[in-house]
Amino acid sequence: MKLHHLRDAVTIAERGGLRAAARHLQLAQPALTRSLGELERELGTPLFERHARGMVLTPAGIAFVQRASAILHEVRRAGEEVEQLQGGMRGKVAMALSIAPHIAMLPKALPPFRARYPAVQVRVIEGIYPTVEAGLRDGSIDFYIGPEPGRPVPSELVQEVLFTNTRTVLGRRGHPLSGAASLAELVDAEWATTSITLQADEEMGELFRRHGLGAPRLALQSQSALTLMVSLACTDLLAMVPVQWMDFAPAAGALRAIEVREVLPAADVVLIRRAALPLTPAATYLVDMLRRGVPAAAPHPAAVPDASAAPGVRGRRAAPHGAEASRPGRAACLTLRRRD
Repeated sequence: MKLHHLRDAVTIAERGGLRAAARHLQLAQPALTRSLGELERELGTPLFERHARGMVLTPAGIAFVQRASAILHEVRRAGEEVEQLQGGMRGKVAMALSIAPHIAMLPKALPPFRARYPAVQVRVIEGIYPTVEAGLRDGSIDFYIGPEPGRPVPSELVQEVLFTNTRTVLGRRGHPLSGAASLAELVDAEWATTSITLQADEEMGELFRRHGLGAPRLALQSQSALTLMVSLACTDLLAMVPVQWMDFAPAAGALRAIEVREVLPAADVVLIRRAALPLTPAATYLVDMLRRGVPAAAPHPAAVPDASAAPGVRGRRAAPHGAEASRPGRAACLTLRRRD
């Protein structure tokens, strides 16, 4: 078995068929067919089921391609690591970040990283742990920074807490509940979430129950920060998000914090990577630069600046219910469009 056998099987799986894989690899299709045949004979079992519309992995093929993909990623990293240790600047780094490290850490990390490794291609994936675990395990993603997943990570991964976080409630400017001072005043609101577990209603439901309140009404769930921001700006939905959101200019322009008195804990922000294999020098340097952006202890939401306050005015209490209320949609959405 040779590396090109692994490469060919993985590419066929990714492209869904021999013709597309051969085109991608710039090989003649008969040569690719021959390579796959050699591999399947050596393994003693077919890796693909042949269909008129493409090729589908067998159970054995799924297991093999997962391992083969991890091997190929490590072979690539091995070459990049040797080159970088000798002063080379080429390579690739793939990282998955949730919205909090996007806002708090990436702006401080990317400029020095680009200055140090200008020829290294960086792939940034916006996501939360459940959506990127497979990439971490097969080696296509170098590391993840985001909310702690709430369950033990697989044994081949290692987790490190970077900082403890808190949340704030966000709504559009002029929201009819903008003057609320407690969760009790928001119990009848409709909520949106960028869930970090498969039980989105439980994430906020537990917090509300802790304060003797009924479960919140979950109206929208998304894994996209952009979707959440647009939805909040154009409707009366509310969301409970990391406090770093108010440091994000497009969000601060269209949204405002509703300063409830309760402390709204958030999941710890963690770094997750593979346990047995080191990061390349470039990836290690990027992690070091990201660590520099770890925020200080997050403030109580009531201390988050009001985005609509005059310069120098912080933590202003919102106006009474209805005092700033206006119909949702047009003004807030226009604010978002102007900031694109």
